[in-house]
Amino acid sequence: MEQLEFFEISSPCIGVCQTDARGYCKGCLRSRDERFNWLEFSDAKKTDVIRLCKQRIRRRKRVILKARKAQLTQEQAHINPILDFGPDEEAEANLALDDFSLD
Repeated sequence: MEQLEFFEISSPCIGVCQTDARGYCKGCLRSRDERFNWLEFSDAKKTDVIRLCKQRIRRRKRVILKARKAQLTQEQAHINPILDFGPDEEAEANLALDDFSLD
């Protein structure tokens, strides 16, 4: 049996009505069609749009977190190059193992 909806599903708009480079609203992350057709959508479609917006928010936060983590790693490597564990071709080229012995 389907659950009855007693209240109207409100718009996820937060009043920041600008679009990003991909065409999503910077505030609620709805697409142009989702914003313009909101009043004509059924409750099921509105619920689906809200679910998609939540996915977009999580994806955007994950991208921001990944970029911030890369920036912090780069800053730490710049501050203390000894702690930079990334590939260092110059150090490997200067490492001569030919003269090494265990005697």
